[in-house]
Amino acid sequence: MNISDERNLTMLTDFYELTMANGYILNNMADTEVVFDMFFRRVPDKGGYAIFAGLEQLVQYFEGLHFSPEDIRFLREKEMFSDKFLTYLADFEFKCDVWSMKEGTPVFSGEPIVIVRGPALQAQLVETMVLLTINHQSLIATKANRLVRAAEGRAIFEFGSRRAQSYDAAVLGARASFIGGCVGTACVLADQRYGVPAVGTMAHSWVQIFDTEYDAFKAYALAYPDNCTLLVDTYNTLKTGIPNAIRVFDEVLKPIGKRPKGIRIDSGDISYLSKRSREMLDAAGYQDVKIIASNSLDEYIIRELLLQGACVDLFGVGENLITSRTDPVFGGVYKLVAVSDGEKYISRMKVSESPEKITTPGFKTVYRFYNTETGMAEADYVSFFDETVDDRQPITIFDPQAHWKKKVLNRFKAVKIMTPVFEKGKLVYELPTLQEIQQFAKEEMSHIWDEVKRFEYPHSYYVDMSEKLWTEKTVLLSELGNLD
Repeated sequence: MNISDERNLTMLTDFYELTMANGYILNNMADTEVVFDMFFRRVPDKGGYAIFAGLEQLVQYFEGLHFSPEDIRFLREKEMFSDKFLTYLADFEFKCDVWSMKEGTPVFSGEPIVIVRGPALQAQLVETMVLLTINHQSLIATKANRLVRAAEGRAIFEFGSRRAQSYDAAVLGARASFIGGCVGTACVLADQRYGVPAVGTMAHSWVQIFDTEYDAFKAYALAYPDNCTLLVDTYNTLKTGIPNAIRVFDEVLKPIGKRPKGIRIDSGDISYLSKRSREMLDAAGYQDVKIIASNSLDEYIIRELLLQGACVDLFGVGENLITSRTDPVFGGVYKLVAVSDGEKYISRMKVSESPEKITTPGFKTVYRFYNTETGMAEADYVSFFDETVDDRQPITIFDPQAHWKKKVLNRFKAVKIMTPVFEKGKLVYELPTLQEIQQFAKEEMSHIWDEVKRFEYPHSYYVDMSEKLWTEKTVLLSELGNLD
């Protein structure tokens, strides 16, 4: 089941995609074969990498593409579109080829992460959904992975449903956060639909509705003796919250042979309160009780708390994760890179006065070079689709922005990291489970150098071009840049 089951998302497109599609029909170009790349220009939070996510929902969108009679009627009433175009939409059948990174793959700016090849009308039409699907989940998965690394082995829960920008963002954000390494979510629908474990205990309102804090804790312990975690900061964490929690543990759970699971602190000086709470719990014989911290956390705060010696076992992160509040735009773009003349692909390139907006032309693929001695990823290598890499021979890579900076790789394994997903509109990729995706992401991240994963001033991971591709880009840039 997916978030779009209750509605047809085919019309979730920018209007200009429809006006261009109609124009392709009128100019007999609807079936001209083209290639589009999706890529991003900048890693969020000035990081060194991103985590690719959202492919499953993109697959579901492609498989469900169709224009209903209501859609056709709506477009006809616009009085802008030709009958020939509306007839085409009424009989629409997705026929594109799609290649993509696998979900959970660490990805880098400037390289294709989704490639769509097919009839111009269709490849253009899917732009908005390709972007919003991959942009959103990749953003949240990347943020989640930063939080998980900051926690240094402690569990991270996604607690942001109430702060998400919509219900879709809440549910799919929980999915993406799990890919990034979170162990659970507060969102029940994400558990029902995707199997992201839903967790949660009580809010401050539970404590406030009872006459006393002790009564609230006692009632909860009786209701959930096997999973008792108490929120201890409603009134005063150290003066009443922890003492009342210990009293309930002693008077309610211990007599029936049950052990409490944890306490949660949601306000105040987390570092100080967690250390004092740990002392009080340990002194009372509850060394096994976990301390959970929440309250507007992000990776920087978590890192600082641990540096200060905070006694926190688990973190719940809400708004700063589900909205990626510190950098809420992933910035992926979808650009035309090649047009077929029936015999070969003719490269297309966007030129801009802003260097970062100059696109890389051509029908391409991406290799990742792994050092055969260390297993670490050394560079990504973007080449024309029909180029091959002989990893039995040394290869010279260079920085495309400073091509005089070169490095020779001698012992490496070249792995194509773009995988076929659709062939002529037919799904050819077996979607993994969400748990498999999370494990894949964890494994792939283990091959990325720690220097690339730094929060501040990370090492720049090389996204190289083949000599042939770099030459093509250089020649095209020279030709197009000299046009009057």
